[in-house]
Amino acid sequence: MGREALDFLLSRRSRPAKLLKAPGPDRTALMELLTAAARVPDHGKLEPWRFVVIEGAAKERLIAAIRARAPEAGQDGDKGASAFEQAPLVVAVVSSPKVSEKIPGIEQTLSGGAAALGLLNAALAAGWGASWMTGWVAYDRPLLEGALGLTAGESVIGFVYLGSCDTAPPERPRPDVAALTTWL
Repeated sequence: MGREALDFLLSRRSRPAKLLKAPGPDRTALMELLTAAARVPDHGKLEPWRFVVIEGAAKERLIAAIRARAPEAGQDGDKGASAFEQAPLVVAVVSSPKVSEKIPGIEQTLSGGAAALGLLNAALAAGWGASWMTGWVAYDRPLLEGALGLTAGESVIGFVYLGSCDTAPPERPRPDVAALTTWL
């Protein structure tokens, strides 16, 4: 199992939202993916993140809110909405830091990032198409508070787009790890 898992990680590739199609994971399958995503480093066991599942009518309302908000935000509504339109299911991974004298905020944010990556990798390992993206929608406070119910102090770490995908994306250049590594 160890080599198989490492081979997956060495070859994993996100599937762009434009390649995703129905069906997406059903509720049972999604709960398994979210459970895997929640198994991340979490100093103090604070669970400083949460998941917002966006599907069906809620997804359509969000798309409409994106298009309505775009001109006021000085953004392209088509670009902001397109990934949501293409993917059958979207999960917003939300940083929801807790007040703690012992656990720095950056550790809490990184735990949320690990949860987003965990969800992405769990979905890909389970055979789903998936990608993790942000875009202007992830940073627009009025939109996030109104459409997703984010509270003060919360932020979107990213949107994980999920669906079926029978097209392999082209390989892309990867980092030169040797050039990024310092040995002491």
